Amino acid sequence: MAGPAVEAWTLSRRGLLAAAATTLLAACGRDEEQTGPSGSGTKELVIGASLELSGVGKALGAQQERALQITTATLNEVGVPVGNLRRNIRLVVRDNASDPRIAARHTVELASRDNVHALIGGCLAETSLAIAPVAQQQQLPFISFASADNITVPLAQRTFVFKLTPDARDVARALAQLIRTQRHERVGLLAASGAHGDSGVRAVTAALTGVNSDLVRTVRLPRAEDADLGPAAERIAAKNPEAVIVWATAPFSGAAARALRKADYTGPILFDPGAVAEETLSEENIPAVEGAYAVHPISLGGSSLTNTTTAGLARRDFVYRYVHQHGSFSGFAPYASDAVQLVVNAARLAKSVDRGRLRAYLGNQITEGIAGAYSFAPIRHGGMDADSLGIFTVSSGAWSRVS
Repeated sequence: MAGPAVEAWTLSRRGLLAAAATTLLAACGRDEEQTGPSGSGTKELVIGASLELSGVGKALGAQQERALQITTATLNEVGVPVGNLRRNIRLVVRDNASDPRIAARHTVELASRDNVHALIGGCLAETSLAIAPVAQQQQLPFISFASADNITVPLAQRTFVFKLTPDARDVARALAQLIRTQRHERVGLLAASGAHGDSGVRAVTAALTGVNSDLVRTVRLPRAEDADLGPAAERIAAKNPEAVIVWATAPFSGAAARALRKADYTGPILFDPGAVAEETLSEENIPAVEGAYAVHPISLGGSSLTNTTTAGLARRDFVYRYVHQHGSFSGFAPYASDAVQLVVNAARLAKSVDRGRLRAYLGNQITEGIAGAYSFAPIRHGGMDADSLGIFTVSSGAWSRVS
């Protein structure tokens, strides 16, 4: 099983790539502050956010809004150096109501009317997939929080689009290794409808083949938030699997676990990272999810007091601020923080807030974030590094790291 991510900028593959990228872009960054149609003459770095603050994705979107406020306030204490100016970050947050059409409309408004320099958000695959082509058309750098293989591909049509979440194949491989360790030969898969579930079905099918486990049945969950998941769970339970993977985002993850237990399935339940939200560990869900496993970035475990690397200290400070303000920490939250920091890094290196320059420097960042490590390159715009993932289990109503 993959261990914790290493510190960025070491003499490793990631460090060497970073050095090469820095050399390649050095000439672009020598110019001082640029002016242009994207509003770079102002003394602000304007970041738009399209978040699911209502609708089916609200369990995920609310965490991102909290993280945005925390990280922006921290960075604005001293400002962001961009060329010969020190700028404050201004957020323009829109609630897309978990509706792809609204998310696409907001992208046009944020790009043309609000003149944001970069856009982040899209916790659901459907909203991110609606935003991506519009952001590309507007030549607006966009960083997605969603999990689907096709958000950043085909790359020729997604040059302004990036993704932070782990690739489905890396998550599926980690789940498959856990299944092999526990000697489960018969596995069922409950997968969400839509692009997120599609990615999971492909990745899990391939990963289980590699560990000689049989995928005895795959059932897709209904799309509606209030749908009855009982029939889907019963179809899985009827095949007597030794383990069941639930590949879905909250709130479907917890509801699927309840449905499986109601269908008399008593074996282990394994989640992809989309399940890790406060709602999954609600009082209603705890009896069903106790003992369940999830693959998730190591940020879910908080930050050790003995971790004194730059990334470790940043993670510890973020977790402290999040808990202080909101009472508990959720592992999905750091994505928004990392997205803001990536935009800030790009602006600092480019010495500009010009959208084209931001895109160029986003596409060559190799860095350690709060959630995990990222290695963006011109031929790869998405996916957290696989070595940033860990295995967690629900113990006494809380996530605890296994490996």
